Amino acid sequence: MFDLSQQARQGYACRMLPRRTCFPWLVSIAIWLGCTAFPTAHGAPAAPLVVHGPGEGLVALDGPWQFRAGDDPAWAAPGFDDAGWKQLTADQPWGAQGYPSMEGMAWYRKHITLEPGPGAPVDLALLIPVIDDAYELYWNGVFVGRNGTLPPHPLAMMIPQPAQTFGLGPANSGVLAVRVWKAPLTSNDAAEIGGFEAVPVLGSGRSIAGRKAEMDLNWLRRHQFEFGLDSLYVLVALLSAVSWMRDRRQWLLFWMALYASVPLVRLLLGGLRLPLASNLAQGLLQPAIMLQDVSLWFLLLWLLHLEESRRLMSSIRTLAMVFAVAFTLDGLVVLIWALGSWTVPQQAADAVLTIIFTPLEVMPLLIVAVAVLRRKRLELSRWLVAICAFLAEMTYVLRNLSGQFKRFTHWTLDDRIGMPLFTVNGNPITTQILANALLLLAIVYAVVRYSMDEHRRQALLVQEFENAREVQQVLVPETLPAVPGFTVTSAYRPAQQVGGDFFQIIPLEGGTTLVVLGDVSGKGLKAAMAVSLIVGAVRALADDYPAPAQLLAQLNRRLCGRLQGGFATCIIARIHRGSECTLASAGHPAPYLNGHEVELPGALPLGVSLAAVYEECALRLEAGDHFSLYTDGLLEARNHAGEIYSFERLESLFATYPDASRATEAAVDFGQDDDITVLTLTRLDPGEEASVRMAPNSLEPADA
Repeated sequence: MFDLSQQARQGYACRMLPRRTCFPWLVSIAIWLGCTAFPTAHGAPAAPLVVHGPGEGLVALDGPWQFRAGDDPAWAAPGFDDAGWKQLTADQPWGAQGYPSMEGMAWYRKHITLEPGPGAPVDLALLIPVIDDAYELYWNGVFVGRNGTLPPHPLAMMIPQPAQTFGLGPANSGVLAVRVWKAPLTSNDAAEIGGFEAVPVLGSGRSIAGRKAEMDLNWLRRHQFEFGLDSLYVLVALLSAVSWMRDRRQWLLFWMALYASVPLVRLLLGGLRLPLASNLAQGLLQPAIMLQDVSLWFLLLWLLHLEESRRLMSSIRTLAMVFAVAFTLDGLVVLIWALGSWTVPQQAADAVLTIIFTPLEVMPLLIVAVAVLRRKRLELSRWLVAICAFLAEMTYVLRNLSGQFKRFTHWTLDDRIGMPLFTVNGNPITTQILANALLLLAIVYAVVRYSMDEHRRQALLVQEFENAREVQQVLVPETLPAVPGFTVTSAYRPAQQVGGDFFQIIPLEGGTTLVVLGDVSGKGLKAAMAVSLIVGAVRALADDYPAPAQLLAQLNRRLCGRLQGGFATCIIARIHRGSECTLASAGHPAPYLNGHEVELPGALPLGVSLAAVYEECALRLEAGDHFSLYTDGLLEARNHAGEIYSFERLESLFATYPDASRATEAAVDFGQDDDITVLTLTRLDPGEEASVRMAPNSLEPADA
């Protein structure tokens, strides 16, 4: 504004001047009026902010600040003439005040006139809420402090950062100068950013410290719901990881653990206001976000039982690799972004990589659509987790997508998605937080249902194993028939609760005895069921086909196509009342006689081919002869170093004429890896009484 009385005096003076001097005065007045009414393009003279006796109160440094783009260290000096600078306010970034998408260096200056009054502070302090991105602070030309570092080695701190406080020294008038550096814009940066985002506050050291503590406390209160939610996600991640470690086949738990662990990483890198460099935090955050996205894809596949589709799984794996590479490379670009060099190539790379991975972020929508089209019938808990995970991820994706290249599109959808829907105890609840909370509730419900169902399945499985164990105890009885003229010992040690080894001693008419020993491929319940089938067939066929080769042929004919791709080895010995023994083998390890391996004709195992042919060979057993039959679990016992028991150790063992129990324990002590069965027959002298002995723990598993 200008003084009207002064104008009147000037007009009066003009009238009193000679005519030849009046016109130049009129021209001068017109020029002065024009300059006053219409500021020049260079701005207006700096108007100092007058602070009247601040005392212990706070003064907001609002109003106009002198502003200029560029950089010159001389602009920090209090005597520098900044009258030609533009004027901006500190309550908005410079991008919203006529400098859209501006990067690089700029300065703010504020002239402050302090008029001390009663209770005025001895020293002044300053609180700066946030400046985008890095800045240095000067008071009367003296460097006060910084946040981040400026070129030539720029380094911006991760936003959101807590408010920064600086001591300005004695309470005097002066000029506050702020030197700011704005990092190159990324693909999702708006045009309206850069510089001040909130008004700084001036006051005494005590009052500034109090305001800082108040702001920090309010920040904690506003985020307590979010922190609690992230903590529960960490708990879900730990429980899922522990459960997966106990059973590596449960890939659903693996992807659940991976997905639920990422919120902790995001909290550490971007949610706790830790003093981390912006490029470092965002560069590390990119792979974490990528892992969460990819883990959600596979989590949905397992939840919706789509993992059985090989074509779909192969396609998802390929797209996941493309997504992971593009997203991680984009993080690498961000990691070196703040260096300030290669700006154009970095922005081009950021744009290209964003175009590659952004369409793939809608993959959860496609996976759920596939499940719906295939009309998957799943329990409610799985559908709830799938739907809530889909909503949580798509909320993030929609906000991220709408924010890409927003300085060109001017879309505001991402800002509207990020606005609070309501507040709970001062905590703003956004769409994303609400979706994450619903997902957590769905996960807890699904885990409870899964645990209950798993408990029922385990109970049924235990009952099935107990039933199979009882059946096997019938098939491998604790007492066996005596073999005339022989001492018999036997031992049976399954690797699991039930096993695939079997043996039978069947007395026949005429004083002969059939000794049958075999091994079904595989372990556990499936092998035990096959054993039941074989033993039943042996019992039914033994009287009609007492010759070992004939009996093997009949067994092979009945087993072909009924072992579900498996097979069984078997050896049958027919022992006559005298010393004659007839042997036939179906791919079974050869027995040992007095510590030496008996040579047998080669043959295919049972259940492999209907064309298999089995041959017999004869032995003569004299008094004192030690005849040992065994399954390959004895031969293939493996120690911690990976060595197998081997034929050499086996030959040395049988050379000592061990009973079945001692031979079995030798292999178990070495390192049992499979079911072990040993049967020994020792020829008695004529007139001696036959005996039968079994190992007392013959039906116990190795880890019992």
